[in-house]
Amino acid sequence: MQSHLLLLMLFAFFVSLVFAVIAKDDARDQLRLGGLMLGGFLATALVLGWLMYPFPR
Repeated sequence: MQSHLLLLMLFAFFVSLVFAVIAKDDARDQLRLGGLMLGGFLATALVLGWLMYPFPR
């Protein structure tokens, strides 16, 4: 697997899934929390990656 973005999305999905199942009892609440966390993880990672892009390695 060469895509870091794909790996990031898979990791964020599974972490969100586990946290949502642990934190909430109702399926609807789990879905909402999981979606919010997934969106937050992905948005944060993309913004931080974009901010770090100009810096040299």
